Amino acid sequence: MPHYDLAIIGSGSGNSIVNYHYRDWRVAFIEQGVFGGTCINVGCIPTKMYVYPADVARTITADSARLGIDATLDGIRWRDLRDRIFARIDAISSSGRDYRREGSNTDLYEVHADFVAPREVKLTTGETITADQFVLALGSRAVVPQLVLDSGVEYHTSDTVMRIDELPQRAAILGGGYIAAEFAHIFSSFGVRTTLIARSAPLLRHLDADIATAFTAQAQQQWDVRMGRVLTALHQDDNGIHIALDDGANIDVDLLLVATGRIPNTDRMNLAAAGVDTHPDGRIIVDEFQRTSAEGVWALGDVSSDYQLKHVANHEARTVQHNLLHPDELVASDHRFVPAAIFTHPQIASVGLTEEQVRASGRQYVSASLPYGSIAYGWAMDDTHGFCKVIADPNTGLLLGAHLMGYQASSLIQPLIQAMTFGQRVHDVARGQYWIHPALMEVVENALLQLHLK
Repeated sequence: MPHYDLAIIGSGSGNSIVNYHYRDWRVAFIEQGVFGGTCINVGCIPTKMYVYPADVARTITADSARLGIDATLDGIRWRDLRDRIFARIDAISSSGRDYRREGSNTDLYEVHADFVAPREVKLTTGETITADQFVLALGSRAVVPQLVLDSGVEYHTSDTVMRIDELPQRAAILGGGYIAAEFAHIFSSFGVRTTLIARSAPLLRHLDADIATAFTAQAQQQWDVRMGRVLTALHQDDNGIHIALDDGANIDVDLLLVATGRIPNTDRMNLAAAGVDTHPDGRIIVDEFQRTSAEGVWALGDVSSDYQLKHVANHEARTVQHNLLHPDELVASDHRFVPAAIFTHPQIASVGLTEEQVRASGRQYVSASLPYGSIAYGWAMDDTHGFCKVIADPNTGLLLGAHLMGYQASSLIQPLIQAMTFGQRVHDVARGQYWIHPALMEVVENALLQLHLK
């Protein structure tokens, strides 16, 4: 029975733990799926490699005319675009696999594993391995509604849709969250007639209400949006996929993308045998140091975190990396100000509390919103929908939340993340440094200056 100092299950952010500091450790990696995890293979990175061309295409087809530029899009070479993306992605995944497989102190098991006892797993090969410590970083998977599964209709999730051979003429996306919003932007910008079907309203309802409402209005101008709707029937024939909704509507499409969320892969490992406790939603329970309820077992990323975000998984991996090496000097993960971005159109970014959350807490607050169109660069863009919203404590002058919708929102939010992380007062941020004029970043500066503090 092989024994290791450390066994890591999952090859996403968990793979980054083992560096030269572990050269004297014997380490096992266990990965049943594609090496590298969700982000590099089917998540953040390939989707953004599609989003950027989609942004370019939309600029040509929808945004240039109002600036006095007459332009046409001659076509989308989908296979060229797809192959460029995955030639790079697959090479990274393959080289990462080879690195761990051929490492002098690492062994790679490309099979499934189940716990059979504390710190002991049985592989599908029949082999059993043990380790002094385990790191569980096995990620999450797409949720598919039972009606879709039972229908026998061909469908895609974000795991498969980016590798299709041809662009469809018509696509339906089931879901109203960030994955649905990003793929709606990608497909529609490439000329696909796109229908978005969401059970609730508004879209992206987990966001600040002002952002969610404004985005929904923009989405309705770009796509066929069906909110508050539920699928009642699905069938497929030579003419495509036929979708029936609870309001009696029927939609015919060539491709169905299911984007109804993701669940942690905790139900596939017999965690009870390891003594690892989980939340009711399946996530592994961890403390601030990323320790599970079982001695010598750690967890990170989608399998345990409140946030299904790569930058959070990377942060938690650094926490585990340190704590494995320094058991007497543990450090805690910092989840105080976790930002997120949605690379749709318009782009969205947020950090901290929404106005609704602040109000529900009963604390005092002030808020301010400033449109992109109020600053000089916004004039240059002729922007009519982007805005920056900031929320602060009027007594301390500290930011409580920040929410942006519009061009490059994911970059514009960074000084606000920094202000929250390092406890900088909003007026000190606004007046304590230069802001380049007339850059788009002035929308952040001026929004901060509009906050009325005590």
